Amino acid sequence: MRYILLLSSFFFATSLFSQSSKLDYQILYDINHGYTKVGGNIFYIITETPTPIGLGVPAGLFIASWIKKDKPMRIHSYEMASSIFLSGVITTSLKLGIDRERPFNTYDDINKHSTGGSPSFPSGHTTMAFATATSLSLAYPKWYVIAPSMLWAGAVGYSRMYLGVHYLTDVLAGAVIGSGTAFAVYYGSKWIQKKVEQKRANTVGMKW
Repeated sequence: MRYILLLSSFFFATSLFSQSSKLDYQILYDINHGYTKVGGNIFYIITETPTPIGLGVPAGLFIASWIKKDKPMRIHSYEMASSIFLSGVITTSLKLGIDRERPFNTYDDINKHSTGGSPSFPSGHTTMAFATATSLSLAYPKWYVIAPSMLWAGAVGYSRMYLGVHYLTDVLAGAVIGSGTAFAVYYGSKWIQKKVEQKRANTVGMKW
């Protein structure tokens, strides 16, 4: 309940900020107008990675878990897939509910260098990237997993502004949704597993 209240407060605050503050536009303008051909090529590649990575990593973990007969790995694949799916549902619902115009439609001096057809708030690409990166980091909490995962997710968020298709608040909201959903699913999964183990232990005890 606390998580829902905090998340709702954040969405309300960022929505108000995004609609009224010039700072949101100015930050986007500065980032977008730093565009270069080399940077554009790099960030265009980065911005297209969330879907293949977001689908490929949990699928890879699932396949590897069956080959290795590794139950914890299989559970991690379920957790990651669930995080990505649920965060996508939340993001899509907010997009349709808030219906914020894309920055390149609102401002003539914001240059669009990538695709962006759905409503702007929040960023779907960023949501998926942070859901994937956070799930992977929770499953395998090693620095060599966490650092590159979060660096990649942050780069995806930055790419959306660099390419002119999202405001900073769109990206921040996507990061919160993706990460928050991953945490909720991960610890929810742990709670369910604990309950199942307790029930199994009680059942065995009753037989004795």
